[in-house]
Amino acid sequence: VQLQASGGGLARSGGSLRLSCVGLGFSLNDYHIGWFRQAPGKEREGVSCFSSSASSPYYADSVKGRFTMSRDSATNTVYLQMNSLEPEDTAVYYCAAVRFRRYSSSYYYTRCFNVGYDAWGQGTQVTVSS
Repeated sequence: VQLQASGGGLARSGGSLRLSCVGLGFSLNDYHIGWFRQAPGKEREGVSCFSSSASSPYYADSVKGRFTMSRDSATNTVYLQMNSLEPEDTAVYYCAAVRFRRYSSSYYYTRCFNVGYDAWGQGTQVTVSS
């Protein structure tokens, strides 16, 4: 199980970026997916997630209303659209996947930032300038 994250870069405050996470050799439809980030000197934190059967993602309060997580089954890709970026969003962003059989959708949805994951992407740097 391998994940490949991309799409990071430099943006100005108020700008947008779209991150992508591709599943290599497996179907993301069979996994719960989460996005996390880690800023310099800080602990990793959850950003967004959705279960394999969820109709809507769960978002951290810090990004709610600005970030949108989505899935494209045709390309086996999960996206994180980030709008209205702020300097506080500067971090390395990671996608992570866990098999849906490991946690029920309801359990995962309420605990997605604190469960164990089977695979992590390599991280993509997002830098937002003021």
